Amino acid sequence: MFARLLTLPLFLILCGIASASMYVPAIFALMLEDFHEARTFFYSATLGLIGCGLVGIAQGTRVHQQNGLRQLLALLCAFAVLPLLLAVPFYEGLRTTSFVNAYVEMVSAITTTGAPFFDDPNRLSPSLHLWRAQVGWMGGLLMWIAAAAILAPLNLGGFEVTASNEPGQGVLRSTQIAVAGVAKRIERVTVRLVPIYVGLTSVLWISLLIAGQKSYVALCHAMSVMATSGISPVGGFENAGGGFGAEVLVFLFMLFALSRLTFSTDTMSSARIGLHNDPEFRVGLMLILGVPALLFLRHWVGAYDVDEEANLLAGFQAFWGGMFTVLSFVTTTGFESESWAAARDWSGLHTPGLILMGLALIGGGVATTAGGVKLLRVYALYLNGMREIERLVHPSSVGHASAHSRRLRKQGAFVAWVFFMLFALTMAAVTVILAALGLGFEQALLLAISTLTTTGPLITAASDGAISLSGMPAQIKLVLAAAMVLGRLEMLAIIALFTPQLLRN
Repeated sequence: MFARLLTLPLFLILCGIASASMYVPAIFALMLEDFHEARTFFYSATLGLIGCGLVGIAQGTRVHQQNGLRQLLALLCAFAVLPLLLAVPFYEGLRTTSFVNAYVEMVSAITTTGAPFFDDPNRLSPSLHLWRAQVGWMGGLLMWIAAAAILAPLNLGGFEVTASNEPGQGVLRSTQIAVAGVAKRIERVTVRLVPIYVGLTSVLWISLLIAGQKSYVALCHAMSVMATSGISPVGGFENAGGGFGAEVLVFLFMLFALSRLTFSTDTMSSARIGLHNDPEFRVGLMLILGVPALLFLRHWVGAYDVDEEANLLAGFQAFWGGMFTVLSFVTTTGFESESWAAARDWSGLHTPGLILMGLALIGGGVATTAGGVKLLRVYALYLNGMREIERLVHPSSVGHASAHSRRLRKQGAFVAWVFFMLFALTMAAVTVILAALGLGFEQALLLAISTLTTTGPLITAASDGAISLSGMPAQIKLVLAAAMVLGRLEMLAIIALFTPQLLRN
């Protein structure tokens, strides 16, 4: 039976999984005696499964092509079309919003953006908050699986930087993919990663419960941290309770978004495995320690309120607030520490929006749930820059690094630069479109960066004044939804998908 399901189109399978997942908020709403929302989710799940079953029966006798580009198209549909299905129970359950708002909210969730389209968290019921966090969690799991099963064989999603060391390269790996098939590869990766993803989420949920957070709030935050969606039912992690202990737990679990080697080695064929050899993890740690250290030292450089705050406890609080928030925005999660205000006061930077935007642009690790440019591409550009500076000083010098590093600073750096230029052009285009629709330049730029890096909480954290997404026109929201999909799937994948030559191959 399971093998027969794998022969169906991937998008149909995803629709069936999404429909079945609606039973979870239905049961939760029933426990809270919110019978309207319980019926809404139950009916949506049942009708969705019936529809998927009928289509599956009709498609069961057809032979579907199982190649990488078709699965990439299914992945694009999962982020752009599947939210139409996910928005039905949200729209019917809330009853005070338009379907466009519900659709954009679901796009924000499944792309792990977590943009605050509803300014007041109290407007949504607990079951709707759970649905938002659950959709974001499923979107994060989808990226974990798609990275190894779809993007890696096509050299997309960051794998193009080290293509010679990734699955899909070489005669042996290509032969294995051709024999096994994409569907079989998705099955193997799913069986391997789902228990890890569910287990880590459960451990964090229980840990946050012990730390003092409420049950459903802890569950929403655990799912949001693992998916780096930044979705919170209480308006931010700083309002959730749990104190310093909860932040330490979340800090440790956000490290999984710095490098895929923290939870899997399924996309690495290099013999030098381990976090101490992983450039992404090392660069991430440098940012986590370096940026808070600069903010910490700026306290004495600027001499801001030295007499009031120059004590050991305040200094530790400021440094921890900087570390937690930096890691949160590098991984494009977007949670702020309770001590972030102390860090801003300590450094004298009351609205360090440019710092947060820069961290979100850098992004997390390749093949993780994080968005942004990705740490591996930044590292490749750094290696190439260092080599070019060395050649300026010593024009006749010969590079002495390993073959892997030489590839990173040559072909890898070139592809990373191409991606960075595409990202910059896309950001400029989205900014211009938003400005043409009536937004100011600062707001348009901030929204473009937030959506393309899938860091929705950046909208409120990096702005001087409040930006209300709920009151914006529908066309602006649809542009933001399109930007979220582009940021999640990345422009190189979109170009590969719609390039006729690649489709023929």
